[in-house]
Amino acid sequence: MSPVAHKSYEVRLTSPLPIAFILLWSSGYIGGAFGVRYGEPFTMTFYRFALAALVFLGVALAINAQWPKKLTPYLHAAAVGLLLQALQFGGLYTGISQGVPAGQAALIVGLMPVFVVMGAFFFLGEQLSWRDLPGSILGVGGVVIVVASSLFGTAASLAGYGAVGLALLGITLGTLYQKRFLGGVNLWVGCFIQMAVSSLVMLLLAYTTETMRVTEWAPFAASVAWITLMNSVGALTLLYLMIRRGEASKATNLFHVIPAVTQIMASLVLGEVPSTVAVVGFVVSAVGVYLMNHARAS
Repeated sequence: MSPVAHKSYEVRLTSPLPIAFILLWSSGYIGGAFGVRYGEPFTMTFYRFALAALVFLGVALAINAQWPKKLTPYLHAAAVGLLLQALQFGGLYTGISQGVPAGQAALIVGLMPVFVVMGAFFFLGEQLSWRDLPGSILGVGGVVIVVASSLFGTAASLAGYGAVGLALLGITLGTLYQKRFLGGVNLWVGCFIQMAVSSLVMLLLAYTTETMRVTEWAPFAASVAWITLMNSVGALTLLYLMIRRGEASKATNLFHVIPAVTQIMASLVLGEVPSTVAVVGFVVSAVGVYLMNHARAS
């Protein structure tokens, strides 16, 4: 699932739920980067989705959640899963496995709010204000600065960045599709359907394109457990709580800090220290996404 704003609320950094959400969401990049050291990306993503599907199914059954009575909601939930889960995280972990630093991957995917606003204009008929233009230019420009400064300084390839670009495409299209077609489906039921369908897709990709071998099971299992329980389940549960409390927009307005938080985590845990030029790009992009969110809230 992705954070979607509902109403405009003042962002208070002292509010614990948005801060916890940002930390858990950011930690998913670190957990994934750690996991692909010991297993292949599609294999790791399959385990993540399969475990998350079991958790969401257990919650749905425990609370006696209402399941859709028609086929259409299941198909819509499956489509959202393919975009928001399979394409996003399959592309993300593939790019990271090919050398894209976790902080830069978070920066690229962090452009989601910018592209959702543009996509809502073209596909959902929502208004696009001139106030959105400066933020979108800065947001994309900052990413261009970071990627351009890193292509010759890291082991990452154009294919790696292309894979992360597919992750951005997935989260953007998934958010737009979810907003248009997935209303009225119980949260836990919808998440189970998304994860179950995505796990089958990733299993097929892993079986046909990878060896599905794990070099060290202990760190690999720890990584999968973290990105599943803390990222897929924990962050989503916090988002659900924020929606109920009217705080969902706080997480959206703080979305621009996720790349910076991820980069700090990556520097401490993975030793990924960005160059000075890359830091400038991070700041420029963060300002752009913030301006975009602020303009939409206003």
